[in-house]
Amino acid sequence: MTVTSEAPVRVRLFARYAELLGFEELALAPPTAKSVGAVLAHLRALPGGDRLPDSPMVAVNLAHVRGDASLAPGDEVALLPPLAGG
Repeated sequence: MTVTSEAPVRVRLFARYAELLGFEELALAPPTAKSVGAVLAHLRALPGGDRLPDSPMVAVNLAHVRGDASLAPGDEVALLPPLAGG
């Protein structure tokens, strides 16, 4: 992780995604976390990350966003696996 004075972006993984990567939370400092796409690229480079779907559902600060969304220091990014219910 790069050392910087800016607040890191908090990345949260749930259910299957946490199982694939082996952790539930990660802090990324700029410039690694400049966009949702950059965060996804970083995660895909980690062991197990190649098994993430091409376009996972992503929320930034509790709002659903597209993969091209920009991030600011201190944002929270959540990768949300598909949900099923009845």
